[in-house]
Amino acid sequence: MALIGLAGALAVSISACAESKREEGAGGGSGGTMVFGAAGNPKTFDPLFNDDGETFRIIRQMFDTLIMNKPGTADLEPGLAEKWEGSNEGKTWTFTLKKGVKFHDGTPFNAEAVCFNFNRMFNMKGAAAQSQMIYYGDVFEGFAKNEGDASGAPVFKDCQAKDESTAVLNLNKAKGAFPAAFTLPSFSIQSPDALKKYNADAVTQSGDSFSYPEYALKHPTGTGPFKFESWDQAKGEITLSKATDAPTQTAKLDKLVFKVIPDENARKQALKAGDIQGYDYPSPADYGLLRNDGEQVLIRPSFNILYLGINQKNNPKLKDLKVRQALAYGLNREQFVKSKLPEGAETATQFVPKAIDGYNENVTKYDYNLQKAKDLLKEAGAEGMTLKFYYPTEVTRPYMPNPADIFTSLSEDMKAMGIKVEPIAKPWNGGYKDDVQKAGKQDVHLLGWTGDYNDAGNFVGTFFGREKPEFGFNNPELFSAIAAADAAPAGETHTKAYQDVNQKIMEYLPAIPISYGPPAIVVGPKVKGLVASPLTDERFYTVTVN
Repeated sequence: MALIGLAGALAVSISACAESKREEGAGGGSGGTMVFGAAGNPKTFDPLFNDDGETFRIIRQMFDTLIMNKPGTADLEPGLAEKWEGSNEGKTWTFTLKKGVKFHDGTPFNAEAVCFNFNRMFNMKGAAAQSQMIYYGDVFEGFAKNEGDASGAPVFKDCQAKDESTAVLNLNKAKGAFPAAFTLPSFSIQSPDALKKYNADAVTQSGDSFSYPEYALKHPTGTGPFKFESWDQAKGEITLSKATDAPTQTAKLDKLVFKVIPDENARKQALKAGDIQGYDYPSPADYGLLRNDGEQVLIRPSFNILYLGINQKNNPKLKDLKVRQALAYGLNREQFVKSKLPEGAETATQFVPKAIDGYNENVTKYDYNLQKAKDLLKEAGAEGMTLKFYYPTEVTRPYMPNPADIFTSLSEDMKAMGIKVEPIAKPWNGGYKDDVQKAGKQDVHLLGWTGDYNDAGNFVGTFFGREKPEFGFNNPELFSAIAAADAAPAGETHTKAYQDVNQKIMEYLPAIPISYGPPAIVVGPKVKGLVASPLTDERFYTVTVN
């Protein structure tokens, strides 16, 4: 079995992070219901078509991947596979599967189901469906027939069910992302019967909007400790119930409800009132108040990046490196981090956090220098230019605790440079992500990333590994360097290749790294058993509410 390691301090810091002044009784017990406050509506419950953290939180309770992350760390542990082995120089992966597991529809989990899922991904038809398979595109690069955003040669070759409990995945080339990438929730194993019965691949597009089939909205079917019960969109409530027919893990709760409360202050009040038992990403200013009220504030280690995205497609001035450099010098990122982010947050120097192998201490840095920013804009003939600045609403992300505040801070810096700012705010799952990542309507925008596993490619490869509407540039030299680093053998060679990539990125400056932030999750004093994760990979089957 292969394991990847994240700095041991991650697990250590999590184990001692909860603080509460209210008396807590001895834990134990089971049953009952937990209500968790969500910041926004889910996108779709089919893991394959998701890249949204709020939705993944729900999906992780219903589905399992072949390999999982050990709670509280980025280390690997068995999921649906008891063990795994790489061979053929990393181009073959053999999974020995757990026996006796069933999907929530009662059908058996086996090697044929594993191969059905990976073949489904590879053979997906339609530009609309392919364009929504963000993680598949980043990791597997291409389809049997590319119809959407993907333009690369496919990494996936075939999948063989050697026997009921042995699945063999063959790749056309090795990738440093494996085996860790098999933990991605987008690669969860779903019931073949349910996928076929409810026409799961029928994704359609009308203008900038996407529609998903009945499977994705009403019948997601996995092997996890909770199963889907209902989504009341009018009330903003998603209800999961305890799975009892041979799940991978047995939940202690009878029901788990996610209640959509877009406003962070309203989530805080709902927790204090006992209407919910937890929510994610509390405002850093509220940590002390929450603890004084007896709530448990669990601090995760920083494993993320917030950036100001730059789209070179629509505004010719943004193609000029001097203009991008001016933005980097003119944003007072240090002051922003000190005044707006929680204790422990740091100014980002590149697009990977310090815990990731491949972080480079010696990249080109852009310390705050307003006069230099103005001079560069003047040299580029870009004084007084106007930028469409997109930022999201109805969302709180680990790297982005309050998008409106962040927009205000950065836009004021831009105005100080002499730039005119045209603000455009849209709901996170109500147009923002599609406008920014699919249609590329913006000039600049706020976005970020929480790492899925400990590999630099999960960050910089995801952002800059190929042409994307979000950034609107074509740099074959950079794309090739990232591809070479991704294929480099694990260890020192792999790390050095990504250090070189990070230097190239900060010289080209396709976007501006802003900050690394340590996000928190808060739960009430009666909640026991929740383990905070640096990957925001919290599983609720261990939770009790007493």
